[in-house]
Amino acid sequence: MRDLSRASGMSLAGLYYYFESKERLLFLIQKHTFTTVVRRLKERLDGVSDPEQQVRIFILNHLEYFLANPAAMKVLSHEAEALKNGFASEVAAIKRQYYRICVGLLDELKGERGLQFSTRIAVLSLFGMMNWIYTWHNPRVDADAEHIAREMGDLFLRGVMSGSRGRNGR
Repeated sequence: MRDLSRASGMSLAGLYYYFESKERLLFLIQKHTFTTVVRRLKERLDGVSDPEQQVRIFILNHLEYFLANPAAMKVLSHEAEALKNGFASEVAAIKRQYYRICVGLLDELKGERGLQFSTRIAVLSLFGMMNWIYTWHNPRVDADAEHIAREMGDLFLRGVMSGSRGRNGR
């Protein structure tokens, strides 16, 4: 809180007036981030019926938000286990909702294309690709979110759609 006080120019007492603890502040950051990402995703998916396009929208939505808000991504990545009690369960519920949306999109793709792959492994692999972007993305030399999402989508979708017909998977 002292570091935040110095960085923001707000007094430590002022910070504690608005946020009774570091945990409460962390909770608000995580809740805001996840609810914003989920809300934007639902808006973008509205009216889109093609499963491949839906997966691409999911990727773009995720990358756009986190490239525009790298500090939030760092907080989410490094402080994921810091929340306790009711704070943790509320954020976990939003995260589960986001995860389930992605599972649903990939299950739709599998059904439409007759693909067989582990949805869980595919979803976790996709999140692995997307979530670490904050560690390497340099806006001075790397492409914007739309370009990266297109390339990442191509890599991911080619992987799940090639050679997966007729194999066992969930």
